[in-house]
Amino acid sequence: MSDQKKNEKGITPQSENFSRWYIDAIRKADLMDYTPVRGCIAFKPDGFELWERIQSKMDQRFKETGHRNAYFPMLIPESFFQKEKEHVEGFNPELPWVTEAGSEKLEERLALRPTSETMIGHLYSQWIQSYRDLPVLINQWANVFRWEKRTLPFLRTSEFLWQEGHTAHATEQEAREETMQMLQIYQEVVEQELAIPVWMGQKTPSERFAGAIDTYSIEAMMKDGKAVQAGTSHYLGENFARSFEIQFLDRDNQQKYVHTTSWGTSTRLIGAMIMVHGDDQGLVIPPRMAPTQLVMIPVGPGKLREKVMEKFDPLYDQLKAGGIRVRADLRDETPGWKFNEWELRGVPLRLEIGPRDVDNNQVILVRRDTGEKITVGLDRVVEHVEELLVHIQKTMVQRAVAFRDKHSHFTVDTLDDLKAHIVHQENVGEIAGWVLAGWCGEEECESQVKDETKFTSRNIPFDAPMEKKKCIVCAKESKYTVWFGRAY
Repeated sequence: MSDQKKNEKGITPQSENFSRWYIDAIRKADLMDYTPVRGCIAFKPDGFELWERIQSKMDQRFKETGHRNAYFPMLIPESFFQKEKEHVEGFNPELPWVTEAGSEKLEERLALRPTSETMIGHLYSQWIQSYRDLPVLINQWANVFRWEKRTLPFLRTSEFLWQEGHTAHATEQEAREETMQMLQIYQEVVEQELAIPVWMGQKTPSERFAGAIDTYSIEAMMKDGKAVQAGTSHYLGENFARSFEIQFLDRDNQQKYVHTTSWGTSTRLIGAMIMVHGDDQGLVIPPRMAPTQLVMIPVGPGKLREKVMEKFDPLYDQLKAGGIRVRADLRDETPGWKFNEWELRGVPLRLEIGPRDVDNNQVILVRRDTGEKITVGLDRVVEHVEELLVHIQKTMVQRAVAFRDKHSHFTVDTLDDLKAHIVHQENVGEIAGWVLAGWCGEEECESQVKDETKFTSRNIPFDAPMEKKKCIVCAKESKYTVWFGRAY
């Protein structure tokens, strides 16, 4: 993409090249940087603070439901992966291995963890002996490694940050209730805090987690119409318990295998949030997530700065005392340069105050999401900012829902319909979005959709907007109604 096609901020318009827009936006906003290690990025402070805020919202809810945090080793013996055949087959192509320490070759290769079911399964087999030890409700905040061939910062990297929950239960019912409870927590955080609407549902067998009996997901639509799997929760049954001999003595003095779950979200939520809300001017961050909710910028001639600062400084203190995450930009740059900078970074609100505003006992508030300018009396600034931040959050959710609904299609009933839909959308300069379609349950039909259109099954939604009667490929009676779309 040539520089000539970028806007005045150096950002490629979304309509020109969405992926290029994304890279431009996150780099201009100073969220990350590339490193010499392929597929591994450095999180700069604003980028990492976004993760800290997601982490905080998740962690609070985990603890409210009885989960506790722990930490497990990053290195996993190769023999552990051999104990769960389906699991190792699922991850083997992505595993980086440690084979030497210093000048000595290791007796057994150690994998950099892609996920921790095997290590945790080994330890749970030692920790769990009786029904009195159950349930085990543990979460881990950690980094993991999957040697991706194609990478995209935050969304798909060779090393990424995440949380992974691992629980053990006496009965299948308890474990399944846990699986659904955590999926609902993910939905709550992503929709309420990140302002991203999602579809909750079950993954098809070909898309489920390696070694799981059932996998459930929340799926979000980006502004280019592609899907991001925003979180997953897995019912593992007794699979890992049998592989790692996790048994307990029940109340009837019988040895039984535990039922386990695992569930996770990652820093891809940062990328999803940017792709759902950002525009050609840069990031648009929901107020609940924003590292800076309000930036204050003095305007007017330098000779009158003292007059402005007499109101500016006390107002800053009031806002901070009111719990607003506020920053004052007092750098020796023009107001226009500062406006541009903070707009690019996606700060929800900008406050401008100059000599004329001081005379009129007012300030100007500017919304990042709509660009609207609002004049507010100095005596009502804190109250008005609080109200606006709540309103912006709601507006961003509503706008994202409207976008998703506009680009969700319900009249695609055959594979030929889907191909024609894709061609038509491309011809009129529109995104293909997602389609709701019937599926007979046969993997061959699901694979044919992917092979011929690059649309994959996203999930079988719990609350489908409508029921589809015929399979999109073979026209037999459908067993499931499925969301299909292209995905990151």
